[in-house]
Amino acid sequence: MTRLFPLLLALLLAACATPQAALGPDDRATHRPFVIAANPLAAEAGMDILERGGSAADAAVAVQAMLSLVEPQSSGVGGGAFLHFYDADTSTSRVYDGREVAPAGASRTMFLDADGNRLSYRAAVLSGRAVGVPGAIAALHAAHADHGRLGWDRLFTKAIVTAEEGFIISPRLGNFLAMDFPQLSQPDAVRYFGDKTTGDRLRNLAYGDFLRRLRLEGPAALVAGPTAERIVAKTREGELPGTLTLADLAAYEVIERDPVCTDWLRFSVCAPPPPSSGAAFLQLLGLLERTAIAETSADDPEGWYLFAMASRLMYADRDAYFGDVPDVPIAGLLAPDYLDARARLIAPTAGPAPEAGRPEGARRPVPDRTMEPTGTSHFIVRDRYGDAISITTTVESIFGTGRMVDGFFLNNQLTDFSFDPLSADGEAHPNAVAPGKRPRSSMIPLILLDDGEFAGAIGSAGGNSIPAYVGKTLVGATYWGLSMEEALALPNLIARGETIGAEVDKLPAGVVAGLAARGVALAPGQGEGSGVHGVIIRTDGRIDGGADPRREGVVLIGE
Repeated sequence: MTRLFPLLLALLLAACATPQAALGPDDRATHRPFVIAANPLAAEAGMDILERGGSAADAAVAVQAMLSLVEPQSSGVGGGAFLHFYDADTSTSRVYDGREVAPAGASRTMFLDADGNRLSYRAAVLSGRAVGVPGAIAALHAAHADHGRLGWDRLFTKAIVTAEEGFIISPRLGNFLAMDFPQLSQPDAVRYFGDKTTGDRLRNLAYGDFLRRLRLEGPAALVAGPTAERIVAKTREGELPGTLTLADLAAYEVIERDPVCTDWLRFSVCAPPPPSSGAAFLQLLGLLERTAIAETSADDPEGWYLFAMASRLMYADRDAYFGDVPDVPIAGLLAPDYLDARARLIAPTAGPAPEAGRPEGARRPVPDRTMEPTGTSHFIVRDRYGDAISITTTVESIFGTGRMVDGFFLNNQLTDFSFDPLSADGEAHPNAVAPGKRPRSSMIPLILLDDGEFAGAIGSAGGNSIPAYVGKTLVGATYWGLSMEEALALPNLIARGETIGAEVDKLPAGVVAGLAARGVALAPGQGEGSGVHGVIIRTDGRIDGGADPRREGVVLIGE
């Protein structure tokens, strides 16, 4: 099912009307609401909406509007998102795919130079051709139309006030501003940030003005009119101009998708389907279930070894088969016989990186040339009516392209496509660029159900390391018996291909030595970019939630 926002929406102001969704009686208000987000101001904006009787869909809009202002390095209204909604009335979940889209003028060779060689990542990420049609606002608007309780025009007040009065630059944002990211050399970023750093007040009057129009016009404020014209003009600047048009912006569609679900422990774990990597993550859970990891602990090198080997198998299949194509072999990847066979490849000691398997329904695997950097933000909301949202949202790499329009950064999401679109024999990778296509994503906003009831949610930032970050956390919070906060604080370990990286200094010495004895030589300096936010409703009803200690997130729980 798709939602289309044509250019005619620029003439409509219906977005400010009270939502028409059937919401049920007030006596549904029996759940403790909560918000988990990467910045306190964003979490507070969401909780303010919940305390005023708003729904999870209402609060998610407020959280994203604030994140775009105070955490611009990670997500924003100029980016995309996968929004996973749990409906307490039906005990089911639904995915609103707000992933960015390649414009009609995109081509397979757009990230190759005149000689057919890959562009450097720096050149590509700063270019106008890196910008995809943004979808985060469209996805939030669609979810709000279906499940909102407050009018759309009531959801932006805190973000508008904060933009106009200014906010104090947090240590995390300040640290990014002090680093040598190429996006910060862009003229727009230089003008906006100047020499400001941690502790300084930063105002964004242009963004406040845009939000005032967004609250009245809905997505039309972004995809039509003066903002849309400025977006198109901005992508045409520089030596590598893009092909984005007003028609591309106006034609954006939110796709409503059924999640992919699998039974694991006491849960039904549900994830977005392709172009998300959610089904690959479910494969990881299936592989782990076939090992002895439940008999290990966080201090046991065998547990970390099993996690690493299962991760390598999952990534080998994910990299070969996933993209915005209709033939991703999901059923084959999750088939018990296939999982059994792949799990048997986990030997007592590590060998060479595994190749992709051949599940039923799979095409011949093609080498992947995707370069997916860290970035992104994840947040979770539950309202007092029992509805919940798990959403991962992004402008791709740090500060997107570094190009700004009306106070927000434009994404560089099209660099999530494979730069080399064809194999040596001319076969296209599933993640090759094509007009109207959505780039493969590692974003996997999960929802956990227990007999149809909401039992948890989790997701992360971190580019192609996201499945590893989320996997480590769920292993810790389930198999290893840790609280969510303890599981989030566990060291990160990412095993993909020949490289196995970890936060080596955080691992117990015995684990490092034990992994080395099993043939795993850890590469230091990996994994610091995680931003996992998670919650599990324990069997006694306790809300066990946490925010990744590597960022500035908070957990707010209402009454």
